Amino acid sequence: MNPVVEKVAEWRYAEKKVALATVVKVERSGPLGPGTSMAVSEDGQVAGSVSGGCVEPAVYEEAMDAIESGKPRLLTYGISDDEAFGVGLTCGGIIHIFVERVDW
Repeated sequence: MNPVVEKVAEWRYAEKKVALATVVKVERSGPLGPGTSMAVSEDGQVAGSVSGGCVEPAVYEEAMDAIESGKPRLLTYGISDDEAFGVGLTCGGIIHIFVERVDW
């Protein structure tokens, strides 16, 4: 089984609120491909990755908001090739990430 899904199931069994972020599309080049996921629990624990570290802090904040509000969202992160090395996103692509609260 997927280790992120296993962690989500563990947290939900413990009655923790959880959000799941999943890469749904990559344009040009991206650090991780579609289907890659990251889970965040209401107490701040994280499992998995959606970008190898480049956008995790922003996705973490969106996941915490999704836990509270219950509202899913589609996020888009990208950077031009000229700026890529300055922020550590060397791929220069665009990634689309769907974030939702897990209620199962």
